[in-house]
Amino acid sequence: MLISAILATLGTFGIILIFLRLMDFIADRGWISSRLSRKLIHIGTGPIFILCWALFPDAWSSRWLAALVPLLITAQFAMVGSGLMKDEASVKALSRSGDPREILRGPLFYGIVFVLLTVIFWKDHPAGVVALMILCGGDGVADIVGNAIKSPKLPWSPKKSIVGSLSVFLGGFLLAALILWALQLFGIFGNAYTKVGTLALIALVATLVESLPFKDVDNLTISGISALLAWWLM
Repeated sequence: MLISAILATLGTFGIILIFLRLMDFIADRGWISSRLSRKLIHIGTGPIFILCWALFPDAWSSRWLAALVPLLITAQFAMVGSGLMKDEASVKALSRSGDPREILRGPLFYGIVFVLLTVIFWKDHPAGVVALMILCGGDGVADIVGNAIKSPKLPWSPKKSIVGSLSVFLGGFLLAALILWALQLFGIFGNAYTKVGTLALIALVATLVESLPFKDVDNLTISGISALLAWWLM
């Protein structure tokens, strides 16, 4: 079992590293903007990581070894952001302005959330997956769609728009349902994906939290409220 878990860890790390390096390469070449690459990493890394859970055996070591993947990647983010490691491609892909210190906010919080929710919930309860997918699909999609489609700003949060908030709800809800359905094919969480009303309610509350005018803490607030609601309601 331990050997299988170690192999699953190495496979998961390799798959995610390939995805991250691909995004770094594309952003470094200027084929997409740093802003877009940042959001594609935000949206794509989570589902890839969660789907790789199917590779892990049902062993006590699996949750800890799986959590090691985002932990190592987050440690790399911290070293790049603090200047201990030079990685210009990652800075271009993960920061808005090219300042590596930006990585110490949003991207770092993103990684910490993945580590914590993996360890806390793992395959024992769908709350972790629901929270992470609402974070990836909701917050990630909102920035892309909200900037592409102009709409009125929210009265209580002038930097956020109605279309952006609608994207948080739809993106988070749909990605959470899709990934829960995919995991069900591997025998994980049973029919949790059919709890459409519950997922919609969680996504709605997460949308309201995301709409608040707080900077650089969405990764913490969205995942936190989503995990608590999912744990309570599911």
